Amino acid sequence: MPQVPTLHGPVESTELGRTYVHEHIFTLTADVQQNHPGEWGDEEERIADAAERLSALAAQGVRTVVDPTVIGLGRYIPRIQRVAERVPELNIVVATGVYTYDSVPAYFRYRGPAVGRPDPMVDMFTADITDGIGGTGVRAGMLKCAIDEPGPTPDVERIMRAVAAAHHRTGVPITVHTHPGSGSGLEAKRVLCDEEGVDPRRVVLGHSGDTTDTDHLSELAEAGFVLGMDRFGLNVETTFEARADTLVEMCRRGFAESMVLSQDASCYIDWIDPEVLPLMPQWNYLHIGEEVLPYVRERGVSEEQINTMLVDVPRRLWE
Repeated sequence: MPQVPTLHGPVESTELGRTYVHEHIFTLTADVQQNHPGEWGDEEERIADAAERLSALAAQGVRTVVDPTVIGLGRYIPRIQRVAERVPELNIVVATGVYTYDSVPAYFRYRGPAVGRPDPMVDMFTADITDGIGGTGVRAGMLKCAIDEPGPTPDVERIMRAVAAAHHRTGVPITVHTHPGSGSGLEAKRVLCDEEGVDPRRVVLGHSGDTTDTDHLSELAEAGFVLGMDRFGLNVETTFEARADTLVEMCRRGFAESMVLSQDASCYIDWIDPEVLPLMPQWNYLHIGEEVLPYVRERGVSEEQINTMLVDVPRRLWE
């Protein structure tokens, strides 16, 4: 069976167990953190807090999380390594790629296609997967890109095509931040699959659960994609019931084999004023186990379907 790189070393895909495919550990603005460290606070306290939160998740029976923190989200692997050392019972898979809704980071603007040369992103992503990230020896096990409400801008398409090229070189699965309200999953299909030849079964369309349009989600599932029902607890523009009822309906339609579950939570995120976070009390690593699964069980989702979404579908991404 294929092996999946984790912070604890390679793991057989059959040993991943219950898996959340979209959970950040730290979501940070790198320039702010480097120049205004008072915002971050005490490093040791942050590490200890993250380890405690992830240990509680492991105690629920979750065995693997995928952390899709890449360029644009403050990825810093040495810090994640320190957290992982304190949570040996939890596999952490990290990612490579670029997160943006419109323009590439300035570093890439006048490199590659703009000056008539190959895109350096492809080699960078590939090296993260094959050699390891930043001299840590930790290899990425997921590729990440984004297409949000602005749609397929030239730079967004460029990143998506670089991700597709790295996927073809390495076989690593892809997760895409999408905006289902504007139908951006269909644009991901056009670029990644129709034009770049990626098998949709290897692609997670992240944040699919942000919509209650089950006809749209059914269309994407029927096209072969894995739908990321992965923002449980982030109930700002929707509700707990809307997210959970959408999952119930998709299971009723027979699409449990096309969905994965997560919360898109973080141990710490500097994008949101800390005083606002208490207004989102369900947005945490334990929400699915404590509240979502009991709710959907009561409405007809079977244990077999739950196991499919949490164990079988994530495993197949790497197979």
